[in-house]
Amino acid sequence: MALRFKLQKIDKQCKARAGRISTDHGEIETPIFMPVGTAGTVKAITQQDLVSDVKAEIILGNTYHLYLRPGVEILKEAGGLHRFNGWTKPVLTDSGGYQVYSLSANRKIKEEGVTFKSHIDGSRHFFSPENVMDIQRAIGADIMMAFDECPPYPCKKEYAHKSMDITHRWLDRCFKHLNETAPLYGHHQSLFPIVQGGTFNDLRKASAEFVASKEAEGNAIGGLSVGEPHEMMYEITDRVTDILPLDKPRYMMGVGTPANILECIALGVDMFDCVLPTRNARNGQLFTWNGTINIRNKKWERDFSPLDEEGESYVDRFYSKAYLRHLFVSGEILALQIATLHNLNFYLRLVKKAREKILDGTFAEWKNEIVSRLSQRL
Repeated sequence: MALRFKLQKIDKQCKARAGRISTDHGEIETPIFMPVGTAGTVKAITQQDLVSDVKAEIILGNTYHLYLRPGVEILKEAGGLHRFNGWTKPVLTDSGGYQVYSLSANRKIKEEGVTFKSHIDGSRHFFSPENVMDIQRAIGADIMMAFDECPPYPCKKEYAHKSMDITHRWLDRCFKHLNETAPLYGHHQSLFPIVQGGTFNDLRKASAEFVASKEAEGNAIGGLSVGEPHEMMYEITDRVTDILPLDKPRYMMGVGTPANILECIALGVDMFDCVLPTRNARNGQLFTWNGTINIRNKKWERDFSPLDEEGESYVDRFYSKAYLRHLFVSGEILALQIATLHNLNFYLRLVKKAREKILDGTFAEWKNEIVSRLSQRL
């Protein structure tokens, strides 16, 4: 069964959309945030926590990291990532292109693909559009990303143009190879192309038009949140979503803060992922409905109020700021679990609330009111 997307409502005052994605592993109500499970695990919490407390509908896996560890053969023997880690809902895998981008000192890009050194042991490896499709087949993702090159910010237009062109040629190779192979585990796998073009409006327009012409089951916007100003990110997103098909889901890769997510929802984006809620949780930063908290600060030492008075998770109501600060200061592992559960709960409830506001026709006013509050440091 192919991936299906039902567009349910568009806000009258902006481009915010509510919809539903159907996959062989279940349905996803959009807008949605996808917790990042880089190596087959969302760090510090269990799959049961993701289902029962966070109520995640889809998680993200990382092709680069899963290729290196545990490796393609073990994933095949296990029957794919779903059976390997026990997650029964949809999975999206990125293509490894961003990780290769981040290894700029240890990789070489050619037309055939990218040669890179492992960050684990320095061994040399090669990614091409074809074998990246094979790796994602082996992982068993419901949604696979095309292999792309992510240009750095800032970069010269000539470089961004060459990068976009090779991304487009690689996309054609991804589709060709995918059409010549079959899923390994009996469920449908969708391929999402990625719009690139750096921060140049004409390149982004050209890339969005090229991607739209492929009539894929969904589309992604990449190469943003890599250091460019937020207003530039929003301007590019606005231009791209004007071009991408209305009836297909749109995925903004690697974005971002709560305010970033709400602003991009207003610009017509449906799907998001980012390491911020989990990575920042492990460093003691909590996202709340009144702003961000550094729970390590001494000001919370005697604050026995709940983690988030407006939160809905049991961790928000059960644990106090003073207790969580104590756990962090004491180096207790439980601190990482509680903080991660709190932040992921906040992100999933943020997009759920956005969806409710879109459906009842009040998203734009709500977004404009809450963004400044979410951006405060407490």
